Amino acid sequence: MLPSNTCSILFVIIALSSLSSITTSHAARGLLQLPSLPKIPSLPQPTMPQLPKIPNLPTALPPLPSTIASLPTLPTTNTPLPSLPTLPSVPKMTLPPLPANPLPNMPSLPNIPTLSPPPSN
Repeated sequence: MLPSNTCSILFVIIALSSLSSITTSHAARGLLQLPSLPKIPSLPQPTMPQLPKIPNLPTALPPLPSTIASLPTLPTTNTPLPSLPTLPSVPKMTLPPLPANPLPNMPSLPNIPTLSPPPSN
């Protein structure tokens, strides 16, 4: 029941997508076959009125207060850095030796034809 239900849903999706593409192609063809449209006349550019001058605004900003003088100074003495501790040595990993006898041969798979003609009646 489930595979046939899945197939029917898939069929409906494919049918809807093909119908929508047909509608789109008909609309595109209709747009391409329209006669040439008349030229649109250019509209006049609007002019913006001048903004009035406001005399109350300051022309320049006051200078910002200096905060650099109030910061503490960093020490300039060059103290040597402590040395790094020595790391312990890690033992090396080794693989076990391979067996002396070789591995047995794997049996080959039988040759199965993938595409065969249907039986004739």
